[in-house]
Amino acid sequence: MFKNRNIDVDVTLLGALKKMDQLDRKLLIVLRHNRFSGLLSAGDIQRAIIQNMPLNTEVQYVLRKNIRVATPEDDFESVRKMMIDYRMELCPVVNSKGEIIKVYYWEDLFTDQKPKPIGSFNLPVIIMAGGLGTRLRPLTNVLPKPLIPLGEKTMLEEIFDRFTAHGCHKFYISVNYKAALIQYYMNSRELPYELEYFTEDKPMGTAGSISLLKGRIHETFFVSNCDILIDQDYSEILQYHKDNQNEITVVAALKHFPIAYGTIETGENGRLLQLVEKPELTFKINSGMYILEPHLIDEIPDDQFFHITHLIDQVMDRGGRVGVFPVSEKSWKDVGGWKEYVAEIK
Repeated sequence: MFKNRNIDVDVTLLGALKKMDQLDRKLLIVLRHNRFSGLLSAGDIQRAIIQNMPLNTEVQYVLRKNIRVATPEDDFESVRKMMIDYRMELCPVVNSKGEIIKVYYWEDLFTDQKPKPIGSFNLPVIIMAGGLGTRLRPLTNVLPKPLIPLGEKTMLEEIFDRFTAHGCHKFYISVNYKAALIQYYMNSRELPYELEYFTEDKPMGTAGSISLLKGRIHETFFVSNCDILIDQDYSEILQYHKDNQNEITVVAALKHFPIAYGTIETGENGRLLQLVEKPELTFKINSGMYILEPHLIDEIPDDQFFHITHLIDQVMDRGGRVGVFPVSEKSWKDVGGWKEYVAEIK
């Protein structure tokens, strides 16, 4: 009945997140003594992380009180409509005793494998595609990295697709290495959205070329590296950015590093305080996707090598707000290296 989409209330946030990654799903049924206790979404975990709750917190402490489930009295069409309206990956049918009678799954009812984004927006997107692609040599000796194939499409088109699914139709593409080939290929595709290229005549870092767009972007915009894919509802990232009045929002992927040995913590005079057997460390990694406010373009120096981390430091030094939106480890794909690229195309 559950398709392995259930966990117990005492599972940790990290355990739940790993299960979501394993299943490639973002909603789980939470049980207490084999009875329904709640629904846990990836968004619930993200909000907990943003509030600095430890990843070893049990999921029972972050469950929402107001959730939508079906009752035995609900007919099929009303359940189906509820799942569409609220983008529910699954909907359990729960009786008055907390027993789960049945579970409806999105993939069983609809042709789309996953629900559509919760919101739409049409904001500019800058894609940084001017690098040499050194991690993918010798392939990039012939093809520029943005044109490396992923299935039937290129890396660049995969990024386009993720943003157009949210309503975006205006893309600014920073080019340098093999720029003419990139433009020729994209023009031949006759894509149904607007592409505008801007050329960095020399390497300018991860943000320096954005200075070339001064006076051309006047609204909140996204920035993405050309070799990363983010499996996330971008409207949720945008809402977080707006709600917190951020000038910059950094999308960060959780990265887990298991330690193969027991670790020891000591105190004064070498006194043993704690011994942990084979712990796992989790860090937030800069994913290469950002949301920026338009006035920041004027803060990027002209014709200089300038990383986006330099811009982040500037904003923080003057007291501006920089936020971090977390996504799970497998929701972030860095396909700019051979190992990651091969794993993605298998």
